[in-house]
Amino acid sequence: MAMKNISAFFFALLLLASPLLQVARCQSEAEADAGEAVEGVDLGIVGEDVQDFGDSNFGPAPGVETVCVFPKNSAKLVLAGEETELLVGMENVGESHVNVIAIKASVHFSFDHRMLVQNLTVQTFNNATVPPSVQASFPYIFAVSKYLQPGTFDLVGTVIYEIDQQPFQSTFFNGTIEVAEAGGFLSVESVFLVTLGIALLVLLGLWLHGQFQRITKKTKRAPKVEVGTRSADASMEEWLQGTAFTQSSSKSKKK
Repeated sequence: MAMKNISAFFFALLLLASPLLQVARCQSEAEADAGEAVEGVDLGIVGEDVQDFGDSNFGPAPGVETVCVFPKNSAKLVLAGEETELLVGMENVGESHVNVIAIKASVHFSFDHRMLVQNLTVQTFNNATVPPSVQASFPYIFAVSKYLQPGTFDLVGTVIYEIDQQPFQSTFFNGTIEVAEAGGFLSVESVFLVTLGIALLVLLGLWLHGQFQRITKKTKRAPKVEVGTRSADASMEEWLQGTAFTQSSSKSKKK
């Protein structure tokens, strides 16, 4: 009965902690959608007509080389909810002009790159042209959701461009970034872990208390056994009757 009560108490604590994670997940999705709708208008040299490049799957063009640099951020540390800037460098070693259309990026889980965490801002450009044998750099500012849990994630950045009205895209970054909390003393994850730790300690204490009570009850109920010497002496006298020991003892009594 005691173990059933302990199990019910532990399960109730888990139910109390689980809504925190569910609320954070819902807020994360809402924040991501809102960020994509607002931030894409004010960043960089943005065109008036913002196209959707989410499903585009073009190949890279020959003669176009890309590179990515995090200015003053060699550790690639990204604070959740705050803007992070990187520079996309392009070199046109071909014979035609390269018209840069947009830059986009996405965040994925490091252990499974197929699992998408968040689509970041799509930044479009007007009249961004790279002539042949020329190098150019383009800024890209993005922000991950402030509800994203701290940890290591994969960032995939792509630049979309045209050559002779033919669309292409090149991946300028496909590596690991470190997401950290921007501020605040406690996160949702830390609150859940603290609650879980307290629940485990309470469960362990109740289990030890139940074991102690069980042991004390057993010791109280154990019957007391008294071993007497009277029956043992009587059987000993019957066994010694007729021996030299009984005859000597009777003679000593007569004397």
